[in-house]
Amino acid sequence: MGLAGFGRFLFPNVLFEPPQSFKIGFPEDYELGVDERWKDKFGIWIIRNTEGIFALLSICTHLGCTPNWLSNEQKFKCPCHGSGFYSSGINFEGPAPRPLERARIVLADDGQILVDKNTKFQYEKGQWESPESFLQV
Repeated sequence: MGLAGFGRFLFPNVLFEPPQSFKIGFPEDYELGVDERWKDKFGIWIIRNTEGIFALLSICTHLGCTPNWLSNEQKFKCPCHGSGFYSSGINFEGPAPRPLERARIVLADDGQILVDKNTKFQYEKGQWESPESFLQV
């Protein structure tokens, strides 16, 4: 028993998580619409509209499941309980009590887009008006 405990000490139980702050390329790398390339790796969608670019966290505000982007229907749909969100992140169907959250998005010194998931912005608190919740390009 003591040897097994010592073995556990040499190989601790560690959870490896992706970084919370990361660069995702240049603004010109993103076309209008929803970009899903960072959903699996970093848990975000990048949305570009006529006004600019923002990063939505891919966490449903109901119980934390991961919604899917349904391009044919132009909405995010949560597979757990059916919550639906527009591409803006605003909830419009199902039990989700509030819109999806945005992550901080700014231009880094080298001109690349920097996303920081440590800073989150909530629509219902008026935080989507913050200059760091939306990248004007």
